[in-house]
Amino acid sequence: MTDPDTDFHGGESGASTTFPTQCSALRKNGYVLLKGHPCKIVDMSTSKTGKHGHAKVHLVGLDIFTQKKYEDICPSTHNMNVPHVSRTDYQVLDEQDGYLSLMAEGGTVREDLKLPAGELGSEICTKVKAGENFVVSVLSAMGEECVIAIKVMT
Repeated sequence: MTDPDTDFHGGESGASTTFPTQCSALRKNGYVLLKGHPCKIVDMSTSKTGKHGHAKVHLVGLDIFTQKKYEDICPSTHNMNVPHVSRTDYQVLDEQDGYLSLMAEGGTVREDLKLPAGELGSEICTKVKAGENFVVSVLSAMGEECVIAIKVMT
């Protein structure tokens, strides 16, 4: 018998936020999970095969959300997790209380994305106050989202 308190109407699809890739197949400017953070690979080098038979890959990456630097060393034959990273463009409608009002291509509006800190955030505020029409690029990976760039509408 099933438990009457069990709710089958909500839930996740079960899709993974990462996929495994052999370390030797990773490339510079690609994405990888370093110490649990989704990172863009900025530098990588491969050492020669040692006495234990594995060439090692030294990876240096920048967190795609915080720009913090992470490093890792992995045998070239081992698998590393690569995050599913997607980039979406939204038209900016307004900014209120530190949150952006954004419209997707299909016309759906969302108001759950925080205004980015620093120079990018102040540039968005200035453009909104001036009444300019512009688009922001939103990067999403592993359940996190962040505005990373401003584009002029064409």
